[in-house]
Amino acid sequence: MRNVEYIVIHCTGAPQTQSIAIIKGFWKNTLKWNNVGYHKIIEADGKVTELAKPDSITNGVAGKNSKSYHICYLGGQKGIDNRTQEQKKTLLDEIKKARKMFPKAKIVGHRDLSKDLNADGIIQPNEWTKMCPSFDAIKEYSKI
Repeated sequence: MRNVEYIVIHCTGAPQTQSIAIIKGFWKNTLKWNNVGYHKIIEADGKVTELAKPDSITNGVAGKNSKSYHICYLGGQKGIDNRTQEQKKTLLDEIKKARKMFPKAKIVGHRDLSKDLNADGIIQPNEWTKMCPSFDAIKEYSKI
């Protein structure tokens, strides 16, 4: 198993009705990626689709992928936390599973891995490269 330092939570930033096929097509055809962006995606009804095995490296956060495991939910458009109750439950379940696989990994949001532009040791909202996810993952999952 890989040495994973981060369990990274993502949102697609698109409507919850967006298909996984469209997302995969965007990665392949527009971004020209050879790998998918996340290990798992959670749909509005709570259904989980595994896109990559845990020991695979995906393209979730530039510069951090070799040490990250990525879980994404459909939604979060315009920075609004619109997770359904099913998504919240499934996301929590998936994070707990990831924690068992990677017990020392920190649970963070994509935005929490942005560069600390002013070097003060704190990633401020003005330093986020993305709003992803649309909620504070560190705070919400601090007790897992």
